[in-house]
Order: sequence, then C-alpha cells, then structure tokens
Amino acid sequence: MHAVLDALSLSGRMFWQMFWGLNLGFALSAVIEVMISKDQMSRLMPDAGAASIARASLFGAVSSSCSYAAVAMARAVVRKGGDFTAAMCFQFAATNLVIELGVLMWVMLGWPFAAADFAGGIVMIVLVAGGLRLFVSERLRRDAVHHAKGDARGAMEGHAAMAMGKQQGSWRDRLGSRQGWIAVSHNYVMNWSMVWKDIAIGLLVAGALGSWVPKDAWQLVFLQDHGWLTAVWGAAIGPLIALVAFTCSVGNVPLAAVLWNGGIGFGGVIAFIFGDLIIPPLLNIYRKYYGGRTTWRLLVVFYLAMVLAALIVEGLFSLLGAIPEPGHVKVAQTAIELDYTAVLNLLLGGAGLTLAIVFARSGGPAMMRRM
Repeated sequence: MHAVLDALSLSGRMFWQMFWGLNLGFALSAVIEVMISKDQMSRLMPDAGAASIARASLFGAVSSSCSYAAVAMARAVVRKGGDFTAAMCFQFAATNLVIELGVLMWVMLGWPFAAADFAGGIVMIVLVAGGLRLFVSERLRRDAVHHAKGDARGAMEGHAAMAMGKQQGSWRDRLGSRQGWIAVSHNYVMNWSMVWKDIAIGLLVAGALGSWVPKDAWQLVFLQDHGWLTAVWGAAIGPLIALVAFTCSVGNVPLAAVLWNGGIGFGGVIAFIFGDLIIPPLLNIYRKYYGGRTTWRLLVVFYLAMVLAALIVEGLFSLLGAIPEPGHVKVAQTAIELDYTAVLNLLLGGAGLTLAIVFARSGGPAMMRRM
C-alpha cells in the first residue's frame, strides 16, 4: 500500500506541475482551430510534392494533438481526394508540431526538448514522405485509398467531421463574434475529452515507474555512458517503449521525463515522443482504414523515420552543445506549495473553467453525445 501511495503521489504532483501547461496549450489550440478553416484542406494536398507536403504539415500543426483524431482526419483527407502521402505527413505534424505538446515539453523537460521535438518533427515528415515513395508502391497506395473510402470506422470520426466542416466568414469575424467563442469553448473541451485518458494512463505509468524502478535498473536497460551506442540504442528502443506503453500525444510527456532521468539518451526521449503513432490501437485503425498489407509498410516506414529523425536531431543538438545534463529534470515538485506553478494553475484553470461553462450552456454536451 505504501508503494502504491508513493506512485499515486508522484502522479498527482506531476499533474499539478503540468496542469497550467495543458490548459494553455489546449486553449491556444482551440483558438487556432477556429481561426484556420480546414474544409478545403483536401484540395490543397493534391499530390506528394514539396508544396503539398508543406501545406499538410502546416494544417497538421494547427490541428488537435490527439493521435486518434489526427489519424481520423488524415483518412478524411484521403476520402475527399487528398493525396495519401500528404495525409500521412499531416497526421505526423498533428501529433508532433502542435502547440500543446511543445508547451508541455517546455514545462516538464525544458526548451531543448521542445525545440528538438519541433525540429525532429520536420525531419521526420521529410523522411516519411521519402519512405512512402520507396516502400509503398503506387499500386498499394491506390489500394489504400480505395480501402479508405469504405465503411470502416475508427476512433474520433466525429471530431474529424467537425474539424473538416465548413466555417463561415474570416477568422477575424469568427473570433469577434459570440458564436466564434462558443466554437472555441467546444474545441477546448473536445481537446480535453480526446486525450484525458491518455494523460491519466501516462501519469499513472510514469508515477509507478518513477517510484518503483531503481535508477541502476534504468541505466542498465538504456546502456548509459556508452557513447554512440547509448544514442543509437535509445533512439531504437524509444518508439518500442511507446508501443508497449499504449499512451499517445501529450500523455507521453510525464513518462518521457522519467525515462530521461533514468538514463535514456536525448534522441531516445524524442523517439519515444514520436512513437505515439505506432501504438497497437492505431495500428488496428490503420488496418481498418487502409488494409493489412499497407499497414505493415506504414509500420516499417514510420518506425525507421522516428529512429532516424531522433538520431539526426541528437547529432545536431550535440554539435550545438544544446543537450542538457542527464538527470537535470525535476520530474515533479517535492510538495504542492504557493509558487508560480500554483498561480498559473489557478489563472489558467479559471480560464479553462470559464470555457467549460460556455460549452455546457451552449449545447456542447448534446453535440458531444451526437458525435
């Protein structure tokens, strides 16, 4: 019982530390989703050219951070005539270049990790686009598109339909109107509703591992202090840890802090964050959407892109001298006290509560039940 309480205490203190960052990220994301209209997104991603991939990355960066929603929206792009490769790049951008993930990584791990995630996300998108050309034939891509237009359903289809819906007026008109801020409140609550389970699971897993696993054991698993071998092994094992942890998106950040303090390499942390798109539930959704043969190719391409992008970023940050000292991260406060974290939690928690009240009073719960 004492061990369980220790783990729950660590989980709770980590949540307290990240709460204001979550609220800030979700609120900014909700505002941007109202500003940016995605109803013609498929038309702007007609092929796998550089311009189309760049637009896909931009649209992904201003979307929700939920991996399930990103995958559902990528399928919606394909169904509406968008290019398959561009849609896959969109979902990588939607899970690695989004504001809330960057904010949370900065809060819990520091700016080098937030910057590395952004830089690595761009590198990974380039690698995915090239990998799909090499490993997925034109015939397989056609089969995947045909499969995507079938009746198979996955998670977050309702959110994808809402996000891809037509928006009226300019972004200034939307943000300057009552209806626009009602839409912001709906997006804010939807962001929480999509990832709260992943956040909860990630916190519980991180609390348990952070409390129960001795540091010597972590160092043995991660081959700490073995130079280049530590870097390569960390990048290779990072996505596999994400695969077995079953969490995704921002839910991975608390465990990433535990892994970093345990001795995994800098690139290993980044590869672990990248690994949210190959967890078993998403692989099953890919199978439903695009077929079994395509799913196996996607798994290979995605995994290799994650590993290579993490190694490239670690090498770049090492040359720049921007890799922080191992063990510098304070996984959680030793105690909850009145400090800047408490003030930010109260301020941004209050703003989030206001948006939740607007959501409840504007028909949000009924809309969510329909979705």
